[in-house]
Amino acid sequence: MTSITYRDKTIQLASHVYEPAEDSFLLVDALLENIRNGDRVLEVGCGSGIVSVFASDIASIVVATDRNPYAVRCAAGNGVTVVLTDLYAGLKGTFDLIVFNPPYLPTSKNERLGGWDDLMLDGGPDGRRTIARFLKGIWELLSPGGRVLMLVSSLTGVSEVSRSMQDAGLAVEPVSESRHFFEQLIVLKGSK
Repeated sequence: MTSITYRDKTIQLASHVYEPAEDSFLLVDALLENIRNGDRVLEVGCGSGIVSVFASDIASIVVATDRNPYAVRCAAGNGVTVVLTDLYAGLKGTFDLIVFNPPYLPTSKNERLGGWDDLMLDGGPDGRRTIARFLKGIWELLSPGGRVLMLVSSLTGVSEVSRSMQDAGLAVEPVSESRHFFEQLIVLKGSK
């Protein structure tokens, strides 16, 4: 079994589970800047559970979800309370902070990897397919004053995602970003 260490926390990794990289670390940093003591946190599409591991130091409750059974097993091994479900299907109650690192890469049919690996990367032709599904019911899961932190790429169309978040009833602002040779990563915060 392999692992990575970020900010003095060691995260166990597994096959068929997204290995935390620049996008994950940017989202962790944004979380640490935006989480409030006692928040109820939901991490959607948790992969290894790295965001939830950091949230658990501050939040009153942390729940993570993933559709990939390998990710669920991996996150649970990292001490995360995790539910096997698509996005947030079947969850009840509200959360103060919902964090999501969606599959945001624009992907054509011939670029798909197949199997569980597509869940990590395949954002559909414009990179926004899963983001659109995520935003559809998010309002019901947010507590009054609740916030969403979502990572997007310049390849996905930041203004288009911002507009979709606004259409879902969220006030949107960028809170973190990093530049890489092929893209810019941005964490958008949406507030209820």
